[in-house]
Amino acid sequence: MGNKSSKVTTSHWGAFNVFVENDKIINTEPFHADPAPPNISELVPKAVHHSKRIDQPYVRKGWLEKHSTNTRGNDEYVPISWEDATDLAAKELIRIKNDFGNETIFGGSYGWASAGRFHHSQSQLHRFLNSIGGYVSSYASYSTGAAQAIIPHVLGLNFHKITWGEINSWSLIEKHTDNLIIFGGINPKNSQVSMGGSTEHDVSKHFNTFGKMGKNMISISPQKDDSPKDTIWLPIMPGTDVALMLGIAHVLETEKLADQLFLSKYCSGYELFKQYFLGTDGHFAKTPEWASAETGIDASEIRKLARNMASGRTLISVSWSLQRARYGEHPFWMACVLAAMLGQIGLPGGGIGFGYGAIGNIGKTAKRMQGPLFEQGTNPISDFIPVSRIADMLLNPGGSYNFNGEKRVYPDIKLVYWCGGNPFHHHQDLNRLNKAWQYPETIIVHEPWWTATAKRADIVFPATTQFERSDIGWAKGDPYIFYMPQMISPVGLAKNDYDIFSELSEKLNCKEKFTHNQSSDEWIKNIYDKFYKQSKDQGIKVLNFETLKEKNFERMSIDLNEEDYVPFKDFRKDPLAHPLGTPSGKIEIYSEKIANFNYPEIPGHPTYNKPFLDKNFPLRLLSPQPHDKLHSQLQAAVEDTNDYAVLVMNPKDADARGISRGDLIKIWNSRGCCLATLELQETILPGVVSMATGAWFSPGEDGLDISGNPNVLTADTGTSDLGQGSAAHNIEVQIEIYNKKC
Repeated sequence: MGNKSSKVTTSHWGAFNVFVENDKIINTEPFHADPAPPNISELVPKAVHHSKRIDQPYVRKGWLEKHSTNTRGNDEYVPISWEDATDLAAKELIRIKNDFGNETIFGGSYGWASAGRFHHSQSQLHRFLNSIGGYVSSYASYSTGAAQAIIPHVLGLNFHKITWGEINSWSLIEKHTDNLIIFGGINPKNSQVSMGGSTEHDVSKHFNTFGKMGKNMISISPQKDDSPKDTIWLPIMPGTDVALMLGIAHVLETEKLADQLFLSKYCSGYELFKQYFLGTDGHFAKTPEWASAETGIDASEIRKLARNMASGRTLISVSWSLQRARYGEHPFWMACVLAAMLGQIGLPGGGIGFGYGAIGNIGKTAKRMQGPLFEQGTNPISDFIPVSRIADMLLNPGGSYNFNGEKRVYPDIKLVYWCGGNPFHHHQDLNRLNKAWQYPETIIVHEPWWTATAKRADIVFPATTQFERSDIGWAKGDPYIFYMPQMISPVGLAKNDYDIFSELSEKLNCKEKFTHNQSSDEWIKNIYDKFYKQSKDQGIKVLNFETLKEKNFERMSIDLNEEDYVPFKDFRKDPLAHPLGTPSGKIEIYSEKIANFNYPEIPGHPTYNKPFLDKNFPLRLLSPQPHDKLHSQLQAAVEDTNDYAVLVMNPKDADARGISRGDLIKIWNSRGCCLATLELQETILPGVVSMATGAWFSPGEDGLDISGNPNVLTADTGTSDLGQGSAAHNIEVQIEIYNKKC
């Protein structure tokens, strides 16, 4: 028998036990304290030791020999030594800096590569690029780009502050909420993951408790499965949520159910907005009958819903998915208006909440703490782009665009450095991104696996996974802290990001600035010691570093009295003493600032924009998160058992096309085409189909993506000139039996 060991580690999907034999991960088991552990960890042994791991540094042959850029994604790779690879990368960075300036370097990273706080790829990359003079950065995220733009205008707070601070806890909801109105669903599947990890997965438990109390849970979504089984399902056509909200607003106002005192005391611009939905400004009235024609929900149901919302303590929950569509700013803005009309913002269990079920830890009752952090330093370059505008930037250097009241210009990017994350998973219209990816002079990528991004790099550095290095694991709102021990030796010649950047920084004469002459182990201890001191100053007891290292993990005592953390409590108590960060200090139902931007699609108040309908592509595609992995992580192992992605369709739509469950089908539109196997469910609206993201982009010579990545179909268009967020949902497609033609 060989040497066996087991330790606990954590990840973006939570903690689990890892079993190792002869320097190889052989098995995983759920963490003992997790009431509903995800099954994602089962893929870890296969993924870590998969044949698609990158075993050593590589350079793309066409770039090495001719410095060609137009064969990315269709070229051979040449294995080289670490010394040669870092030499090539360092020389390119020096050349680009000297010839064009740091403002032509784009630092791409999405932060999901590891739950560890030191080996956080985004922090590592940004610190390194800041050490060499800076880089063009990206703003916001694919998940919440539109929300991050609109919410500060309406509620005067950074969206992340709303998400993690000004939000009702699940305990408050159980105690005080009578009606939980869910726009876009609350899927426990999505709450299994979180930045940094969620150790105790309990969203389903809270739903069960709420349901047993006999309270109303109404899910408004194209898919019933978006919410737990005890919810009442109101099926709605994608992209029409604002129409429904306007119909509800019409009922609240005309039936004198709106809280006029709250609207006058705490809000700005209601009288102007009222003219819009009542139709007194020259537009037509947004009656329940009008809303019914747009949404597919009976007018009687809309009236019933509005009256129920006004009958007790109501919390409006809005999924992040609603703002990931064209004009995605409006449903978030309009939801705030509805909550204001009900007059319950600032009351326990009432008001508005964004992102319940989107990721874990939202709604947790825990003291706010500053976790262990690897400082990124200061970026001397101020230029940035909205994160979902990468292809636009590469295709249109020097081109102008609007963003949140500014007229901005796309930088002329010569070098892309990507470390952590997979843009050929997250981005929309991957065929367009593939075209844009040919334009930079050099692309450098750190990656453990041969993903589509790695296959389109010029220099490829093999990076370790979290199991091949030590770290500290902690997540906002989570009571556990972990010492994440190195489980196995690095696979092949892989190195961790810090060591790669350390070698590069030495060749770029900035090693001391990047490393402070410390090893990774020294850094891990130092950032933990700082966390230890900060926690002690807050009266929070945590283990010292050596004890934590020995014990592996600790559950900290960070529980709080949730009644002290009612969102917007102080604002409601005294709006003059505690004004919001808006120009008026109030909730801005009408925003003069936005109105002055002169964006036709985003006037000074929420509006409804009818979804575009193309008779040639009559089905509306949703692209939710997968249940069997995190984004595209661990996909190598998934592909070993699943040949194709799965598309969910209503049986009526399948019958109309002569296709059956299990058929191999082609999904296509003007942007691309891909394959999937067909699954039939009554729990999705006719006219709507759903295919999870996460498959690795794998186009053939004919352009057909055999993996089933829905982002070959999604539109690379910003949500609006305000937010320029990702508009991946509510995309028009057609479906037919696969006949080997694209």
